[in-house]
Amino acid sequence: MSETDPNEPGEAPRAIDAVLQHVSILVVDDEPGIRNFLVRTLQPRCKRVEEAANAEEASRLLDERNYDLVLLDNVMPGQSGLDWLAEQRRVGLFAEAILMTAYADLDTAIHAMRVGAADFVLKPFRSNQILNAISRCMDQRYLRRENFLLKYELRAETQTARGRLMGNSPAISTIRTALERAAPTPAPVLITGESGTGKEVAARTLHALSERAEKPFVPVNCASTSPDRIAADLFGELGQGRDGLLVQASGGTLFLDEISELPLSVQGTLLRVIEDSRMRPVGAERELPLNLRFVFATNSNLDTAVAQGKFRRDLFHRINVVHLEMPLLRERVPDIAELAAIFMTQFARQLGVPPLPISEGVLVNLAGYDWPGNVRELRNLIERSLILGSFPPEFAAEREAADEEAADSLLAVERRHILSILEACGGNRAEAARRLGVSRKTIDRKCAVWNV
Repeated sequence: MSETDPNEPGEAPRAIDAVLQHVSILVVDDEPGIRNFLVRTLQPRCKRVEEAANAEEASRLLDERNYDLVLLDNVMPGQSGLDWLAEQRRVGLFAEAILMTAYADLDTAIHAMRVGAADFVLKPFRSNQILNAISRCMDQRYLRRENFLLKYELRAETQTARGRLMGNSPAISTIRTALERAAPTPAPVLITGESGTGKEVAARTLHALSERAEKPFVPVNCASTSPDRIAADLFGELGQGRDGLLVQASGGTLFLDEISELPLSVQGTLLRVIEDSRMRPVGAERELPLNLRFVFATNSNLDTAVAQGKFRRDLFHRINVVHLEMPLLRERVPDIAELAAIFMTQFARQLGVPPLPISEGVLVNLAGYDWPGNVRELRNLIERSLILGSFPPEFAAEREAADEEAADSLLAVERRHILSILEACGGNRAEAARRLGVSRKTIDRKCAVWNV
């Protein structure tokens, strides 16, 4: 094949260019003409393209940096491309590989698949053929990643709400403001708080507000993963066909929940990963660069865990850059009505049943409850009430009648207070809502009930 290709198209399809612009490629071929042709074809379209004339030179480049894809000639002086690929897979080659060969016999194809080549192209080839092969290879890689993350999330599915933080109380507004300020930065974030306060929802909100929003959000519960397997799950394991969750989350956010339960042996490895932005899969000799946002959560006291020797002090200081303490639901009483209404609409749609009316008396009962399970308990209460067709007695109309005088008194106080604030604001409901620390919808709903 000559250095130039007379059949080279002037422009690659835009869909292919969109894939290639994020790809780094290593070209390994002993023929200078082919290397030059591939570099000229790929360099304007790819993130990075480098070349090696033989297996030894390619190995040195792999020791220095990481690539997404290797374009590999099979017949080279010294070591063949397939033998080199098999050797590199054993020590830690994590890139995709496409074999370039002039001999397309069945044995070569079978050998190529066994040593981890994703595809092969026949020499001589046109530029559009190699571009299409690379695009197919990277598309398959992205699909495998999406499929893995989808299956992982389905296995780890919890009752956690998938949306952003809800409510407008001063307590939750403070958290939301802190998330907005932290989102554009790469700093690790530690979210603490009791069970059910919405730590994962806060982490998802942070991810959604950041530049990584289109990349994966990967939640890992350190308490529910076997201590014997968590290192391999996080960092991957060479020879097992597993890249690990840190690699799968590349470009996005890794959320480590219940971080206090992470084994001490893994804590040291995680510390190095966070500090160096590099990791080494279990059994590998080479490291991989990482581009990740780390978010951590726990309902335990990490200061106590450090004092007891259960959590590394250096790791604690490394992850405790931005610390957010999630408020209890009883500290967010103004949000209860909005949360209850959202959950009621959500579950009524899912269950295919009409929503239950949430009267003022029910809201008073909800507001007066202590909520030891926080937002998760409220969510479960609404779902259970819809399934059974009524609220539990301690929240329902029966209690409303028994406590009518107390409820009426509380409602009257609330009504007088809100109306006085409205009057002070000249009837401006948005300003009144701001002063009261509630949403505008809450003021509108109250005024509708009072016919104001």
